[in-house]
Amino acid sequence: MKNIFKKMLTICIVFVTLSSAKAQQNNMTMENTALLIIDVQNDYFPGGKMVLEGAETAGKNTSKVLEYFRKNNLPVIHIKHIATNEGADFFLPDTKGAEIHNLVLPKGNEKVIIKHFPNSFRETELLAYLKEYNIKNLIITGMMTDVCVESTTRAAFDLGFSNTIVGDATATKNRELDGEIIKAADIQKSFLAGISSLGNLYSRIISTEDLLESK
Repeated sequence: MKNIFKKMLTICIVFVTLSSAKAQQNNMTMENTALLIIDVQNDYFPGGKMVLEGAETAGKNTSKVLEYFRKNNLPVIHIKHIATNEGADFFLPDTKGAEIHNLVLPKGNEKVIIKHFPNSFRETELLAYLKEYNIKNLIITGMMTDVCVESTTRAAFDLGFSNTIVGDATATKNRELDGEIIKAADIQKSFLAGISSLGNLYSRIISTEDLLESK
């Protein structure tokens, strides 16, 4: 009887511990948190050289998130991609398409970091900057979901950061595989589902509304 009681007690303790950890993981906290806006640049919008599906909606949602951070005096980091690889046809140096879109133009002392690879940490000052300001949590928005957003998020996890992607503040485009067109909406869902699998291992996914309500 005592052994059964001990087993039941152990199970209860484990359950409470796991529930507590899950609650902490899902709790939105802005302590030691920065907003990362990845590649919200003109070429991704109508009239640009690499137009994404839903870029305007994602851009407007990113703008709402940005205003939230500004109102709460929280750190903001703008990532700007400049293409230097041979054969690149968008985000070219000294072009209007490479400029940050008007919806999220940097203000004041907001940090702007230039990158040349999908991973925003690769050969940039991003990691050093985050460490300097003791940033441990990242709220991530931007473009493209399945390229720069994903690669940056996975790299951030490997570097020890806790990540939250604002899903409706990201966007991508149709892709082609084996002659089949894969719709942007399907890619968007698949990549967000993958990166948040195993209990939000790499990132939690929330909506703009969730963030603004601080859920």
